[in-house]
Amino acid sequence: MQYETTGLVASSGAKFERVRELTLQKQLRINLATMAQTVNRLVDDASNGKGFTVFTLNLDHLVKLRVDKAFRAAYLRAKYVTADGWPIVWLARNKGAVLERTTGADLVNPLCEQAAKRGISVYFFGSNMSALQAAASDLTARYPALQIVGMDAPDYGFDPASRAADEAIERIALSGAGLCFLALGAPKQELFADRAFDQCPYVGYLCIGAALDFLAGHQQRAPRWMQKTGTEWLYRLATNPRRLTGRYARSALVFAEMAARQWFKSPHKLLDFSVGDLKK
Repeated sequence: MQYETTGLVASSGAKFERVRELTLQKQLRINLATMAQTVNRLVDDASNGKGFTVFTLNLDHLVKLRVDKAFRAAYLRAKYVTADGWPIVWLARNKGAVLERTTGADLVNPLCEQAAKRGISVYFFGSNMSALQAAASDLTARYPALQIVGMDAPDYGFDPASRAADEAIERIALSGAGLCFLALGAPKQELFADRAFDQCPYVGYLCIGAALDFLAGHQQRAPRWMQKTGTEWLYRLATNPRRLTGRYARSALVFAEMAARQWFKSPHKLLDFSVGDLKK
């Protein structure tokens, strides 16, 4: 494992899973509607020393949530959930919600800009050290006052429930970071965020997927017009068909099932999500 930080602190053990019955009785919910609302809420919380976890719900997550009890339990405990991906936005709007697509990748720049202005230090965890350093250079060039107090690139096969994860959480805690950007991919980043928040609840943990790789130039994101028109998935599929064909096929089946259940008003307790606070 590679890391750049300041040291270690002691921490207590964490409860990681809840019983299956709880995950079936509760319902997923989206509770942040727009990019502006999300940035303002997270910056305000971080400024006041309030920790949180932020998950960005997409169809691939819904596929995983059907079979992964730990992932679902972590999602149910997440403080904030946004709509990531146009199918989720469409499904939520069809429930009467007023919201926009808010992805982890799109949150990094505005959050770092506000963190620089308000003196909130940040920490990067995930990807690889080359990408973290390149992303850090890009962000500090844009926002010179940004304080990056640590960077940590876990080894391949990193287990978010391992001793190595606990040691990483200790480093994050000692760094004094107010925001920690997690670039591990799902479900590892969400499971790690859930565990980290349990042990160190004074840090805001944001799950951002490949965002730092995009900033570093190690991965190419779809053109802006495709992001805005809901066709970003086509770009990703075209550039990585071997890895994504099966994933997108499973996601399409879930979307079709959810759309049909909405039409026939027959929700599925493992698939449905609530948007009660975001309705008109």
